Amino acid sequence: MLKWIIRITFILIGGTLGLLLLPQLYELIDLSSNPWLNNPYVSVLLGAILLFVLALLMTDYLIEFLKWMENRLLVAPVGDLLFGTIGLVIGLSVAFLLSYAVESIQIPVITSVLPVLLTIILGYLGFQIGFKKRDEIGQLFSAGRATADKKKFDDNNPQALQQASYKLLDTSVIIDGRISDISATGFIEGVLVVPQFVLTELQHIADSSDTLKRTRGRRGLDILKRLQTERSSALLITEEDFDEIQEVDLKLMRLAKKMGGMVVTNDFNLNKVCALHQVPVLNINDLANAVKPIVIPGEEMHIVVIKDGKEQNQGIAYLDDGTMIVVEDGKSYIGQAIDVVVTSVLQTSAGRMIFAKRK
Repeated sequence: MLKWIIRITFILIGGTLGLLLLPQLYELIDLSSNPWLNNPYVSVLLGAILLFVLALLMTDYLIEFLKWMENRLLVAPVGDLLFGTIGLVIGLSVAFLLSYAVESIQIPVITSVLPVLLTIILGYLGFQIGFKKRDEIGQLFSAGRATADKKKFDDNNPQALQQASYKLLDTSVIIDGRISDISATGFIEGVLVVPQFVLTELQHIADSSDTLKRTRGRRGLDILKRLQTERSSALLITEEDFDEIQEVDLKLMRLAKKMGGMVVTNDFNLNKVCALHQVPVLNINDLANAVKPIVIPGEEMHIVVIKDGKEQNQGIAYLDDGTMIVVEDGKSYIGQAIDVVVTSVLQTSAGRMIFAKRK
C-alpha cells in the first residue's frame, strides 16, 4: 500500500512539473512550434512518466528511510519533539518574513535562491535550538508557575512569612510523622510547602501491593491531612514540577533553590546531597538528637543486651528513645540486664550512637 502511495505521489508531482517546466524546455531546444509535443496534455503525461520511472527506482529506498524516521520519532521523548517542532515553526516563520525583504532585491539569482536557503537554514536552526534548549525553556515556564503559586498563596495569606520561611517537606519526613508534632509545638515557623510530585510519590507508596509500604504511605497522607487542619493558613501545596528531572529528591532541591526555602527531611543521604548543592536543610534527626538527654563518658547505665554487633564480641542495646548502645565484649550477655559505663558518644545526622563497656 505504501509503495503505491509513493508512486501515485511521484506521478502527481511529475505531471505538475511537466506542465510547468517542459514548455520552457521546448523553447530552449526549439521544439515549441510542434503542436503534438508542446501542449498541456503531452507535458503532463511526459512528466508523470518520467517521475513514475524514478519512483520505481527509489520506492524501496524511500520506504526504508520512512521506517527509519518512524523508529527514531517513536523513541524520541515527546518533549523533545514538541520543543523541536515549535523551534522549527518559529524558524520557518522568520524565513518567510525575511523573504519579503529579499524580494525587493532586483537580482534574479538572489531573489530565487536566497529564500530557499533561508528557509532551510532557519528551519534547521530553529529545530535544533528548540530541541537542545528545551530544558531552559521549560524552566522559564516553571519559574513563572512557581512565582504565580507563591503570589496566590501570599495574597490569600498575608500573615504568612515570605521567601526565607518556606520549608519544603520531603516524603520521608512526612511518613515519619514527627513533623506534625513539632509543628504543633510552634517550633517550625513560616510556610510548610508540599510539592505535587511529593504527593504523587506518597500516593504511589499508599497504593503499593506491599503491606508495609502501603501502611507507611497511608500514614503519610494522614499526617498531611493533620498538618492541613492545624496549619490551614500556612500550608502550601504547589504544582511546580521539573519534568526533565526524574528523582524526587533532586526536584525538591531545585524547588528549594527557586523558592529560596529550606528542605525539611530525616533522610541522611538527602541531608548530605543538600549540603553539597548548598541548599539549606533542616534534619528532624538533628533536632531529636539535640533534645535527647546528654550522655557523657564515665556515666553509668543499666541496659539489656539484645543482640550481637558487627564487630567481634560486641553486644547491642537500645535506650527507650531508640538510641543504640554498642557494648564492648557484650556478646556473651545477650538477653541479660547489665550495668555499663559510657566510654564515648558518636553524634551524626543519622542519629546518636553510644559506646560502652561493662562496669
